[in-house]
Amino acid sequence: MPADERAPIALIPTLEHVRVPAGIVDQEGVVTWENDAARTAVGDLVGRPLTSVVAPEHVPLVERQHARKLAGGPPTDYHVDVVTPDGRRRRAEISSVSIPEGDVVHAIFGMAVLGPPRAGPKAAGLTARQYEILQLLGNGASTEDIAAMLHLTKETVRNHIRHIFAALGAHSRLEAVAIAHREGLLS
Repeated sequence: MPADERAPIALIPTLEHVRVPAGIVDQEGVVTWENDAARTAVGDLVGRPLTSVVAPEHVPLVERQHARKLAGGPPTDYHVDVVTPDGRRRRAEISSVSIPEGDVVHAIFGMAVLGPPRAGPKAAGLTARQYEILQLLGNGASTEDIAAMLHLTKETVRNHIRHIFAALGAHSRLEAVAIAHREGLLS
């Protein structure tokens, strides 16, 4: 039978059995379908926004990627932390592509490769601000850089860094970054 006479392939039942978490998000960012692997990894998300399981500091990235797909952008791969039903963080590599319907994007299909559980800021005894500063330290930012980026005084940044050292048991920026990397605290 010629290819143009074959019936379309129903992929959803097949994707249900793929061992990699996969799902479909509608134009509003709400999950409309997820496979068994996704349900096991992050819980039942159908009817909920995808961002409800994304670590707060990564929500803007997910929203930007979603907007790019709705605008007809190309498939992309990016990394975020997701929060599992037990409250633990896991690094996720998201690969997503638009599902067109005529001239508009109908929805977005994505698959995620999840890494091992990661410690969150609370598990390390850090506040959200201290965690944010730790990320900047991990990117090599100086006290002055951090103060300017976060609109804080240098002394406030120094105080946060001292608290980070105490929480991680570190004595220097380099040691704090090394510990944070080993503990899965760096994005």
